[in-house]
Amino acid sequence: QVQLVESGGGLVQPGGSLRLSCAVSGSIFRIYAMGWYRQAPGKQRELVAVITSGGSTVYAESVKGRFAISRDNAKNTAYLQMNGLKPEDTAVYYCKAVTDLGEYWGQGTQVTVSS
Repeated sequence: QVQLVESGGGLVQPGGSLRLSCAVSGSIFRIYAMGWYRQAPGKQRELVAVITSGGSTVYAESVKGRFAISRDNAKNTAYLQMNGLKPEDTAVYYCKAVTDLGEYWGQGTQVTVSS
């Protein structure tokens, strides 16, 4: 069935960059939108970025100008390019896919920004 697998997280110094990937398996599903969310310890999960099937994007104000969401339809994969990382970006990042059969979440990938 449908699975979302995130990758690309890790430890990076402030000002560094990471590129997260979210691969969706289950080609029978139509993907209307994909998004990235994050959740820091003790905090609520929050929207980071969303990209729709039409290619429009939405970003959290805190990441505008630093992060960029994109997708590769041929690979059923979404990406989150994160530049100029700050310690406050530290969180577990979750991928979400909105499909014709429902919404699905990945299990998350840890991003830690620290010197």
